[in-house]
Amino acid sequence: MKRLDPFLLSLICAIVLASFLPCRGVMQGILQDVVTILITLMFFFQGAKLERHAIIDSVRDWKLQGSVLFCTFALFPLLGIGLHLLFRTVFPDALFGEDLWSGILFLCCLPSTVQSSIALTSIAKGNVPAAICAATVSNIAGIALTPLLTGVVLGHVGAGHSPLESVIDVSKELLLPFALGQALQRWVGPIVRRHKILISFTDRGSIVVVVYTAFSSAVVEGIWHRVSPLHLGEVALLDTGLLAIVLILSHLIGDGLHQTTENKIALQFCGSKKSLASGVPMASVIFPAASVGIIVLPLMIYHQIQLFTCTLLARRYGRRDQGSSTSP
Repeated sequence: MKRLDPFLLSLICAIVLASFLPCRGVMQGILQDVVTILITLMFFFQGAKLERHAIIDSVRDWKLQGSVLFCTFALFPLLGIGLHLLFRTVFPDALFGEDLWSGILFLCCLPSTVQSSIALTSIAKGNVPAAICAATVSNIAGIALTPLLTGVVLGHVGAGHSPLESVIDVSKELLLPFALGQALQRWVGPIVRRHKILISFTDRGSIVVVVYTAFSSAVVEGIWHRVSPLHLGEVALLDTGLLAIVLILSHLIGDGLHQTTENKIALQFCGSKKSLASGVPMASVIFPAASVGIIVLPLMIYHQIQLFTCTLLARRYGRRDQGSSTSP
């Protein structure tokens, strides 16, 4: 049994703290400004530490890389819209309200993770270089594609988000510092890579602050009067179903493209992940402050489910006999 992810545990503590001691009034405005600065620095450092050859190498195996992008930015959104239509048409009174559905659909628009996709591919004895490339490209593409898809997909549920406005906002607050980090990589890159543990701690600490700020606003707006434990359980079941469907379909896509077992493993783990580290900052840019807390709840639940499920699957792959193929 995999223990609870320490990062997720710190986020849960931030939620509990915000539930009992939410930030209000003037301090809330100050904290919002701090969050903006932290997010800007986080994406600046990401740009500074990402070596350009990783981006160039990532486009070489176009079948594998294209399949990961398809799963991440096409298959997931289509599944999200399909499930929303199914439950709202066939079972109109079932499950939770539109706020949490918006969180599910936002989750479907996010890029893949980097660290866990690579680590799980390594445990499963898959194609690690391909996983590094796929996760890298997914995160870069997500800076532009996620706000665009979010506007389109949430427009389907009448959330009224403008895709163009979302892209512009994310470009200003996330893409611009990322590009600046790339431009200054020659000078800043070695410093960032030399202190990568400190940078990682800073990145995660920034996300914890973002979550505390988001849930402070949500608590003031009465989030816990709108979200019950039953709703959280329903979200967990829906998240699990999404993950299972994508794991199966990504395996079938790999079979259809005649990929090696190692490549299919990379496709499964990169194509089924959703990034909490990118999702929380993006939500804080795209959505109003009072909505961010409830929007990221499905993502936080999915984060732990994907870690637990894919760790078990990776260990099973890792025990396969030399030269044999293992299905999920």
